[in-house]
Amino acid sequence: MSDSPSGSLLRRASPAPRSEPDARATAARPLRTAQVARACGVHPNTVRLYEAWGFIGPVPRAANGYRQYSPLHLDQMRLARLTMRCTWVSGEVRHTGLALIAHSAAGAIGAACADAVILRELVRTEQAQAEAAVRVLERWVRGERPDGTAAPPGPARPLSIGEAARLLGVTVDMLHNWERNGLLDVPRDPRNGYRRYGPAEIDRLRVIRALRRSRYSMMAILRMLLALQRGRRDDVRVLLDSPDEPDAVYV
Repeated sequence: MSDSPSGSLLRRASPAPRSEPDARATAARPLRTAQVARACGVHPNTVRLYEAWGFIGPVPRAANGYRQYSPLHLDQMRLARLTMRCTWVSGEVRHTGLALIAHSAAGAIGAACADAVILRELVRTEQAQAEAAVRVLERWVRGERPDGTAAPPGPARPLSIGEAARLLGVTVDMLHNWERNGLLDVPRDPRNGYRRYGPAEIDRLRVIRALRRSRYSMMAILRMLLALQRGRRDDVRVLLDSPDEPDAVYV
C-alpha cells in the first residue's frame, strides 16, 4: 500500500487542474498535445505516453505529422488520470482500473461504466480496511491493546515464532520478513538463541499485520515506526501517508 494505500487512495496524485476549462468549448480545431497537457495538468510527454500505452484512443495525424486530439481524447485523458490515482494499489483495484481505462479508450462506454461501478466499490472497501488498520495503530500509540481487549492479568509466557505465527494467523516466513526489514526487534532466549515473543512484540505485530493487510508497504510502516521512536505523537495518518521524497509516488 510505493507507499501508503487506501487512506490516501484518492490523494496519491495531484488532482488534474482545470487550467483550461474552456478547452472543449474552443475546440473548433483539433487540440495540440500541449493544450491537452495543460488541460490535464501534466507534461506533454505524459500525453504521448498515455497514447502509446493505449490509455486514449488512436490519435490521427495532420499532413505535417502533428497529432490532432479531439474533445473525446481530452475526456479519455482526464479519465485515465483520475483512474491512475488509485491503480498503484495492486490486485483487483489495479486490474479493474486498467480495464476501465482500456474500455474507455476503445469506446466501449457500457463496459467502462460497469468497470467504474466495480472500481468505486473496491476503493470503498480499501478505504474501510485502511480506516480499521489506522484505528488499530491509534490504540497502540495511546498505550492500549491494538485489538481493543484488556491486557491479560499477570506475566504472559513468551511465545516461540511458530506459536506467534499461529496466534496472529500469519506464516513464520512473514514474521522473519518483517523482522528482516526492521519492523521489529525480537528478543532471544540467552540459553538457546530462540526468538521469544512477549506481549509487547505480539501487540506490535498486530499493528504491522493490520497495516500490511491494508496494503501499506513495509517502507511506509518502518518510516512511521521510526518516527514514533523519535517521539513523534502527532497524527499517525500523516506519518503513514506522507512519504519521504525518495518514496514518493508519481503517476
